[in-house]
Amino acid sequence: MTDAAFEEFSAATRSWFQASFAAPTKAQIGAWQTINSGQHALVIAPTGSGKTLAAFLSAIDRLITVAPDDEESAKKRTKVLYVSPLKALGVDVERNLTAPLVGITQTARGMGDEVPAIRTGVRSGDTSARDRRRLVTDPPDILITTPESLYLMLTSKARETLAGVETVIVDEVHALAGNKRGAHLAVSLERLDALLQAPAQRIGLSATVRPAEGVARFLGGVQPVTIVDGAEQKRWDITVAVPVADMTQPDTGASPEENVSMWPHVEARIMELTDDYRSMIVFVNSRRSAERLTESLNELWEEREDTDGEEFARTHHGSMSATARAEVEEGLKSGTLRCVVATSSLELGIDMGVVDAVMHLQSAPTVAAGLQRVGRAGHQVGEVSVGWFFPLHRADVVDAAVVTERMLAGAIEAISIPANPLDILAQHTIAAAAMDELVDEAWLELVRRAAPFTTLSLDVYASVLDLLAGKYVSDEFAQLKPRVVWDREAGTITARPGAQRLAVTSGGTIADRGLFGVYLATESDAAKRVGELDEEMVYESRVGETIILGATTWQIEDITHDRVLVTPAFGRPGRLPFWRGDQPGRPLELGRATGAFRREALADPNIDARLKAAGLDDNARANLLNYLTEQREATGHLPTDTTMVVERFRDELGDWRVILHSPFGKAIHAPWALAISERVKATYGFDANAMAGDDGIIVRIPATDGEPPSSEIFWFEPEDLRDQLRQHVGGSALFAAHFRENAARALLLPRRDPAKRTPLWQQRQRAAQLLAVASKYPQFPIILETVREVLQDVYDVDGLLATLDNIRTRVLRVVEVQTPQASPFAQTLLFGYTAQFMYETDAPLAERRAAALSLDPGLLAQLLGQDMLRELLDDAVIAQVQADLQHTSASRRLAGAEGVADLLRLLGPLTTDELAARLRNPDDEDAPADRATAGAWVEQLVDDKRAIPVRIGAEHYWTAIEDAPRLRDGLGIPLPIGVPAAFAESVTDPLGDLIARYARTHGPFTAPEVAQRLGIGPVIAHQVLQRLASQQRVTFGAYLSTPPPGDGPVATDEWCDVEVLARIRRRSLAQLRAEVEPVEHAAYARYLLQSHQVTPTPQERGVDGLAIILDQLTGFTAPAAVWETAILPARVWDYHPAMLDELLATGQFVMVGAADQSVAFHHVDTIDLTLPIGTTDDRTVIHEDIITALTGTGGWFYSALLAQLETHSGAEILAALWDLFWAGVITNDTFTAVRATYTSTPRRAPAH
Repeated sequence: MTDAAFEEFSAATRSWFQASFAAPTKAQIGAWQTINSGQHALVIAPTGSGKTLAAFLSAIDRLITVAPDDEESAKKRTKVLYVSPLKALGVDVERNLTAPLVGITQTARGMGDEVPAIRTGVRSGDTSARDRRRLVTDPPDILITTPESLYLMLTSKARETLAGVETVIVDEVHALAGNKRGAHLAVSLERLDALLQAPAQRIGLSATVRPAEGVARFLGGVQPVTIVDGAEQKRWDITVAVPVADMTQPDTGASPEENVSMWPHVEARIMELTDDYRSMIVFVNSRRSAERLTESLNELWEEREDTDGEEFARTHHGSMSATARAEVEEGLKSGTLRCVVATSSLELGIDMGVVDAVMHLQSAPTVAAGLQRVGRAGHQVGEVSVGWFFPLHRADVVDAAVVTERMLAGAIEAISIPANPLDILAQHTIAAAAMDELVDEAWLELVRRAAPFTTLSLDVYASVLDLLAGKYVSDEFAQLKPRVVWDREAGTITARPGAQRLAVTSGGTIADRGLFGVYLATESDAAKRVGELDEEMVYESRVGETIILGATTWQIEDITHDRVLVTPAFGRPGRLPFWRGDQPGRPLELGRATGAFRREALADPNIDARLKAAGLDDNARANLLNYLTEQREATGHLPTDTTMVVERFRDELGDWRVILHSPFGKAIHAPWALAISERVKATYGFDANAMAGDDGIIVRIPATDGEPPSSEIFWFEPEDLRDQLRQHVGGSALFAAHFRENAARALLLPRRDPAKRTPLWQQRQRAAQLLAVASKYPQFPIILETVREVLQDVYDVDGLLATLDNIRTRVLRVVEVQTPQASPFAQTLLFGYTAQFMYETDAPLAERRAAALSLDPGLLAQLLGQDMLRELLDDAVIAQVQADLQHTSASRRLAGAEGVADLLRLLGPLTTDELAARLRNPDDEDAPADRATAGAWVEQLVDDKRAIPVRIGAEHYWTAIEDAPRLRDGLGIPLPIGVPAAFAESVTDPLGDLIARYARTHGPFTAPEVAQRLGIGPVIAHQVLQRLASQQRVTFGAYLSTPPPGDGPVATDEWCDVEVLARIRRRSLAQLRAEVEPVEHAAYARYLLQSHQVTPTPQERGVDGLAIILDQLTGFTAPAAVWETAILPARVWDYHPAMLDELLATGQFVMVGAADQSVAFHHVDTIDLTLPIGTTDDRTVIHEDIITALTGTGGWFYSALLAQLETHSGAEILAALWDLFWAGVITNDTFTAVRATYTSTPRRAPAH
């Protein structure tokens, strides 16, 4: 160890380090020299090289030697800001800082020095509101946070605590530089510097990364950054293991599953390795695989005899709760947990303690990911990192061989920084303007200091400001309202009301996937979070089912609109959840290396030694070489970096499959497949269903007698393809998904309630509505950004064009073959093809192929009986809806000049009096504003160039400046001088826009009404409304209770916006439901008594009154004695038993017996509906004889019946008659016989 490395440190820091470590690493020495000289630094070193301590030690040394000297400095106490891409990594760093902080402090005090107490704090999404407040009132010296939390602090009063920051440490910078999350952080760092007296020193920590210069530029922006290459020779022990001799027939004779799947063999091999390694991390490429493998490993562990009941494996992935993940991490660190099955959630530099080995199912997606993951083992300086890769199929063996070979050579993929992401610019502009008034030129200069925006042009920047300032305001999508005010003459940007809340509640870059939170079912309000599930998974689940999450079985107790409530179901089998997500494709650089490996493998006489050096075991080498050999035998050629193979064969249905075999990766093949699909559809008239994968493109061609398309469908001129992709990409599902995410990042799709889940289908619906509006404007910034992102960040269009150029110049040769069946490479591709289309339903296909359906709306109205809406729609509801839409209802009035701006934007031109009626009085919120106040507010907007005066007809109106081109081009109204050029550009359909807005802000109306408002002819208005109806934006019918006057459709057709009509229908229906909704129990009881006339003075009298009561009670069964002692006397004022006998004798009612000597009365007209079927059980001979005697002969007197049944005694006949009566089979024409069975004397019952 050289003393020069510690020249700038205090004696206490030097002493502590020398006592704790044998020597500094190369990375630490280089970092301290750069940091202590005040330069920005990017420290690049492999895992376990002490990078974190290298970054922190200089800052800690300064903190213990310099204390705040006044109260103001104490408020700005935070001097060191550590930014981590992972919340868990931040917590891990806070824990690891304890040793140096305590050690150096104690050493200094032991030397007699006075040192201040150095405190650390963590702010992330998991930090409670109370702790966040404490961080503001009492800031820590070292603040550990995430990019998102830093943004939130900069957009709130908490930014005051950052005004003294001197050092910013960005950890795992390589994980941020190549994506929009990093671009978002880059602007946040520039906003932070703008708060400081001098820019903070930036220190980036990165694993091995390429190009280092590009990552350094990302870290520093326009500021120079010194690269500290602390790379030391890392020792790796990597094995690619295949547990079976032949992966196409993994037959061990054990079980049917083991004969067709590699999974059981891999699981058994991992379990064998537990004898060699005490602790391990198993990486998989999906969350579902993590849950599945964990369950299987635990089952195998339980079968062992030496386990002593200890827990073996737990799951770790992003859909588990933070608490659950922390428990797993702590278990692995402490040694109580032997195995963790993880996704990329453990890929970054969390210190997992002593991990003996890393297992990896399938090949790593990239060389960089493989290094990061295997680097979790042997995490300490100088240790060997042990990694095992387990391919699941033969193509995977090839991928693993290429990845491990390049891992050992350190040949990682290059990182590309996103260029000018406009959604990030829009979000930060709103957030910054919410805190301070911005000068547009100064804000542009600040943004350009961030690396992703150094090439941002003035025109593109202005287009984003136009978007935020309301240039694309549309009544079709309310969220397109202006968020800032851009005064072009003064050059200022100010936030509109609500901008800060919008920026804070909807900010960030992580896409909202609409996941359901999973919570422990408890009576407490503070339910414990277990994890989260995919929306589609929840929709397919039912209460009572069991699922596996975090290696634990849970029973679903309830499913609400935003969460799933569960209880533990230990020991019970559960369903494995699934999460929808895109797997990362193979980068072009890795694809070229894969192609080169294939080309060299079978030609290299020393290939066996090469594969051994890459870590492949005997089975892996044999399977790889057999796979390549069989492919060459099937097609004559291997697809390599210099050769592409086009293979044709017929599938089991007789259709042609044309496959382009290419190793260059999905980022190249996906845009290529898109262009191929469009070409086949345009040329042959059918959908080719082209599917792209990492190893090629599959095209399906329906059976044909002629020669099917061959390689010509794949070849494009490079100059033409870029334009074709720009043209066609907008219609793809990929574009729609990225537009939704970009619009949300640009704060155009704000979260309505950040505390609640927004369903993914609802997000898609809102995004589709926005896209429909935005598509009218070719220069709409978020559409441009989405095209850029898809073509540059998702697709590698430049790489595709270079590939096509290589084909044109013969650098890449193309060979065509026709095979009797799918080749081995084709079989692998077809497996992915089948998986993609297996679960697709006909509904999405029908939607994609749906042709426009043209209907005569007048005829349709007749067929559907649309006139019935006059009766359904409530006039009061229509009036209330219109009052709300027009903001004339008290609750919808707006306030201030910004309220005037919103009214003009939403409603169109308004007079001063109309404005006053829609604004709140500053002195009385329940009253409208007066004319003078409204006039003053609108004049303020005119002065600010946000509104202009116009004349429509003979009236003087005020209108938003954004409407200037619509009024000029649609109504021929001259504009005042001074309208900015940005607001004078023509729009596509000016008159249609004006009439559509009128429809959206009114209830049902006629063409003459809108024509009068806009000063145009009714016929013209009617024609425009018909066009809007064909676009399904308005509809016509009969809505108003009073039809409009006049003759002909122009005068009498009633029009309504479809969304407004839906709102009126909903409210009218709610009004009708309110009239019949359940009432309180007491009110219902009173209603029953009154409806049954059980009152102190019953109104019904005589036999006619009794008939009314029996008709009301028809079919009701009650004990025979109760009828005349309680029921009838309580309802008929003068009830007497003779009345009932008389009524029964007329035949108007029929008496029917029932069980337990009960009786019901049935009206003869409805008896077939109310009479229950009599029982036939337990009938004897005498019962059958009585039924035979009575059937078809009408009624019998008792004496005559005795004579007819002379073989039976009188007592037997009487008993049988009663049996049949109580069974509901026979009846009597009076109540006398039944009355004789009880002794109570009928009397008037008291009123109930």
